Amino acid sequence: MPNIELLEKSMPVAPIRIAALAGCRELAEEVDKKLVKFRKELVAAKKSTIIPQGYAEKSFLVDCECPRFGTGEGKGYIKESVRGTDLYIMVDVTNYSLTYSVCGHENHMSPDDHYQDLKRIISAATGKAHRINVIMPFLYEGRQHRRTKRESLDCALALRELSAMGVSNIITFDAHDPRVQNSIPLKGFDNFFPTYQFLKALVKNVPDFKLDNDHLMIISPDEGAMSRAVYFSNILGVEMGMFYKRRDYSTVVNGKNPIVAHEFLGDSVEGKDVVIIDDMISSGESMLDVARQLKERKAGRVFVCTTYGLFTDGVAKFDEYYEKGWLDRVITTNLNYRIPELLDRPYYIEANMSKYLASIIDIINHDVSVEKVRSSNEKIMNLMKKVNEQ
Repeated sequence: MPNIELLEKSMPVAPIRIAALAGCRELAEEVDKKLVKFRKELVAAKKSTIIPQGYAEKSFLVDCECPRFGTGEGKGYIKESVRGTDLYIMVDVTNYSLTYSVCGHENHMSPDDHYQDLKRIISAATGKAHRINVIMPFLYEGRQHRRTKRESLDCALALRELSAMGVSNIITFDAHDPRVQNSIPLKGFDNFFPTYQFLKALVKNVPDFKLDNDHLMIISPDEGAMSRAVYFSNILGVEMGMFYKRRDYSTVVNGKNPIVAHEFLGDSVEGKDVVIIDDMISSGESMLDVARQLKERKAGRVFVCTTYGLFTDGVAKFDEYYEKGWLDRVITTNLNYRIPELLDRPYYIEANMSKYLASIIDIINHDVSVEKVRSSNEKIMNLMKKVNEQ
């Protein structure tokens, strides 16, 4: 629950409305339920204080869609008024399960298609909504965050385009490199992390999980995940290890230099539970190789925590590693589309982010500092105390 005292002393910018694109409806509905609950509690706490019109509703969702013509061309359509509202548009650019027809052929929606639909809904709301905010958990083209050769800077271009269309705030989670926000220095860009939700999911679902230096170690699977692993290990007060990738720079496979080996830097992992922390599982090959190497170094249980479980090559390899005992649990958030078969796997745990996302919307709507919800230090400390007292 957001800080009631903080919200009591502030006024909302405008009535909240949430427009969820087709690929993000399920998450939006969960967030909406939490937000309705928060507002009811806040109204009850305010008692006799004046409540602004539209502050507490039965639902904050607005009906919108992006229908397509027979050629595949689309348009954005908001089916109810959003005039004067603080509009939050939610989009999941990774949801490839949706399809549309092009001249009789079925196309799966790509990140580019979702991004175009986002712009269509923004276009339909521009000039009517009081403020437009975009909630894009997986940042569109976030992996193409820097230029090393003659390359396009897709993420920076997309952020500039959204800014030019009138978007005031962009809310994302665990951006591959949050420095892309430098492309829109005069706009709001908030990057949040699911650290507390990972730990909560582990504590709830893993028996005898200990949050101390004798039983736990944090592992960074590569150089890019170092900052996440450092934060995790520092706040828990446990050791950290790191793998770095040796690549073959003489060849290119699928647009990147293939990994020759993973080399480990750090103390012994023998007998300890290890948590591998990263922003995403794409194909999962490097993550699985790291898990196997940790088991070969006599680690105890191996837990993988990533914000986004994309599983671009399916889950068969993860099944194999689980059966061989090289992998114990995989924790991902519900911020993006996950293949249905993943949800039934015995090793899979979901870190639910809907409550956290609802509190972020509530705080931003009141135009107060997001640091109250960004920082999870106090909640993590309380969780550690509770676990270690058991």
